[in-house]
Amino acid sequence: MAWLLILLLAMLLAPLFAPYNPYDISFAPLSSPSSAHWLGVNDGGIDILSELLYGLHHTARFGLLAGSASLILGVLIGLISGWFGGLTDLLWMRLADTILAIPTIMLLILTSVFLEPSPFVLALLLAALTWPGTARIIRSQTLLCKQQLHIGAVRQMGGSSGYIITCHLLPELYPLAMIGLIGKLRMAIFMEASLAYLGLFSADHLSLGLSIRSALEFYYLDSWWHWLLPPVICLALLLLIPTLIGVRLEREFNPRLPEVVQ
Repeated sequence: MAWLLILLLAMLLAPLFAPYNPYDISFAPLSSPSSAHWLGVNDGGIDILSELLYGLHHTARFGLLAGSASLILGVLIGLISGWFGGLTDLLWMRLADTILAIPTIMLLILTSVFLEPSPFVLALLLAALTWPGTARIIRSQTLLCKQQLHIGAVRQMGGSSGYIITCHLLPELYPLAMIGLIGKLRMAIFMEASLAYLGLFSADHLSLGLSIRSALEFYYLDSWWHWLLPPVICLALLLLIPTLIGVRLEREFNPRLPEVVQ
């Protein structure tokens, strides 16, 4: 959580922490680290630290948007499908099966190449392609929860479907939703970095993936420790921190897990 707080502060306050404008190309290219440029200057004359902070900001923001949107879609559709059943369940699950058969990365690449959408649109497209996994898990758990005695008692007392879903099912499914959010965040962050590494974003979209790609082109120079290593570490932390939090949350939500592990 401490590392997550540090990364969130760096992401949210990047315009304040960045010593220079990340689009300023007036510095001497390939300059070594100094008091004026802590991580040096890249081949385009841009301060590497400023580029890194803005890249961290964009990568994390993309991950939060795509991951949260995917989770919300998956939870809502899973709840509706599992609770109402019948034709509603059939239609949503067949749609989920169809989307699962679509190669997500290929569709994102083709969309980026031919339509050149903004990162915001790509994040929403990624969310629209990745909700079925969460929806299927939430649906199966909803089918189990709706058979419980207290749910049946609420229905007998006249509780509406909306009331039961929001006041009874959602609280019980909260642990699954939180763990699902961790997975969606990791997936979205890795996908954004991959697309940026392939050069599929516009030139003004700074990203950790783009920083890694730019540094790798000059691997033969003695600049890996101040140019290549920082974005790699930031990306690794963005992927590792949600995993560690997810493991801890799973232990909290499932007290029997330590006993099972032992």
